[in-house]
Order: sequence, then C-alpha cells, then structure tokens
Amino acid sequence: MKKIASVFAAVGLLVSFNVSARADARLQGGGATFPAPIYQRWVTEYQKAHPGVQIDYVANGSGAGVKGITQKTFDFAGSDAPMSKKEIQAVGGPDAIVEIPTVAGAVVIAYNLPNFQGPLKLDGPTLAEIYLGTIKTWNDPKIAALNPGAALPALPIATVHRTDGSGTNYIFTNYLAGQSADFANKVGTGKSVEWPNGTGGPQNAGVAQIIQATPASVGYIELAYAKQSKIPFADMKNKDGKFVTATAESVSLAGEGAVDHMKGTVLASNIWNQPGDKAYPIASFTYIIVYKDLGYLKDENKAKGLAEFLRWATTEGEKLAPDLDYAPLSPGVQKKVEAALDTLTWGGKPVAQAK
Repeated sequence: MKKIASVFAAVGLLVSFNVSARADARLQGGGATFPAPIYQRWVTEYQKAHPGVQIDYVANGSGAGVKGITQKTFDFAGSDAPMSKKEIQAVGGPDAIVEIPTVAGAVVIAYNLPNFQGPLKLDGPTLAEIYLGTIKTWNDPKIAALNPGAALPALPIATVHRTDGSGTNYIFTNYLAGQSADFANKVGTGKSVEWPNGTGGPQNAGVAQIIQATPASVGYIELAYAKQSKIPFADMKNKDGKFVTATAESVSLAGEGAVDHMKGTVLASNIWNQPGDKAYPIASFTYIIVYKDLGYLKDENKAKGLAEFLRWATTEGEKLAPDLDYAPLSPGVQKKVEAALDTLTWGGKPVAQAK
C-alpha cells in the first residue's frame, strides 16, 4: 500500500486545498475524521487539473459535521453515521438534503501487546465483554479459545474509546449491540455513549495515540489510521464464522448488498456484520451531506464547484480508494449517488444548467 501523508496526526486539524476550476470561491466543510485521508488525496489529485476554489475541511468528528451543516456554518459535512430521523427533520426533512456515501471503510480493533506474536483473533461477543469489563485480562479463557496456542499475557486489559461524538462510535456500538444483548442494554448505540470503564481520547488520532502509549491496551480506530500509525489490529470473526482481516476487498464485499436499500437522495445503508466468507464485519459507508438546493452557498460558482468535485470524487476518485485502504463504491451504488447528485439545484434549476 502507498503511504498516507501524516497530516491528520493532530486532532481537529484544518486542511486547505485548491479543488475547482472556478476562481474566487471558498468552500468550508468539516466533520468525520474517518475519511479524512482519502478526502485529502482526492483534493490533491483533483486540484492538479482544476486549480481555483479553496476548500477547507476541518476533521473534527461526525457530530460536529452534522451540527455544522444543520446550522449552515459548513457548506458540506462529512459524517460516518447517517443522519438520524430527528437530525433530518432539523434540516427540513429528507427532501431537503442529499446524503451520499463516498467510500466504505473498516473500524479495526487495534491493540498494544508487547512481545505478542499475532495476529490476535477476536469475535463480537468477546469484544463486547471486554468493553463491558467482564473480561478483564488478556489470558481470559474466552480470548484464549479464539487464539489456540498463542502466548497471551496475564495482563489487565486497558480499553480505549472515543470521547467525541463520532461516526466511529456509531459503527462500533451498533456492531457490538448486535453481538451482545448485555452491551445493547448497558451501553447502547450512538455517536456518543457512556462507557462503563476505560480511557477516552478524541477522534481516531487521539485513540491511536493512547493505544500506542499504553501497553496491554485495545481500542477501535479506522483502518487507514491503524496502517498509518503501524498499530497491529485483530482479525475478526464474521457472520459466517470466518476470521477476516480488514482490507479494501473484504470491506467491499460487506457493501455489496447495499444498493437495494438505497432510495431517494438520503442514501444511507448499514453494512456491518454482513454474510459472506470473506466479508469483514465492522464495516460502514461514510457520507457527505449537502442541502439539495445549494442557494445557501450564496454563490453560483461555489455551488458548481462543489457539485463538480463531488461528481469527480465519487467516480474517478473511487479508483484511488484502495491505495488508502478504503473500499470504492460498487457500480450500483455509484449509479445511486449520480442520480442523487443530479437533484442538486441552484435557482430552481439543476446546478449544471444554472446561469
């Protein structure tokens, strides 16, 4: 895999790039940290042929992204969790927005076990017990049963979790809730939850830093951050009982069945714990959210620049996704995204036809 530029090591980093042919316009986006490396790559490649408009993207978490688009302090938002019914109503209902998947990615279970010869193998029920605190040491019989012959240390497990409202929390908690009724009842699901124990850190970068600094720790981060930080991560047992390593291919297989669930312009579909021998179980799409009527941008050049970039990113840009350990959209999902982008308007007309 090609190396990912280490530009998101600092949490909440503001990243600026020139991305469009249209001059004298500036777009402000923000939100999910999960897709930040691929968004950076897309913009870098796109600007080579389309210099002009300045785009700033603040990688500050999915919760901040949804808040920013709701309050219109962001021109576009990134979120790993699809908007809730309440959040959609706050922006005017499903007919008022376009929410498109951009790539699919994996949440991996990163760990710091000195002298352990991996890879570590885990399953959902065991991972839920680790985060509930009922499994307390690395040599617990339930972990040992998943790793026959492995020399697991008799060390207390130090769990690490996200403290900010995030799509990564949403993906991880929904996966665990589906694996453990006890977890669903005691912790629940969402972008923010109350964890019963462990240490918290902000965003993917913050969690990764804590794992690296804490022997015997375990935490959940996005695949690209684990690879960039050279943190080992566990193979996960999937719905078909197979242990699978997170890769672009195994995440793509998890997303194959999404097309039939995508309707209208709010193209949300959950893809964790999907069937298939080679499907990675903690997978999800990540989304960009804009208003269908781009009049809120107050500038036709900005509207056209944003629409053009989104079309390029979700077609030509998809070819770059595997280089950074993201899964590209399947052809069927791309067609759904194209149709949703066709509904973007300026002055009552499709953006491409606006004068």
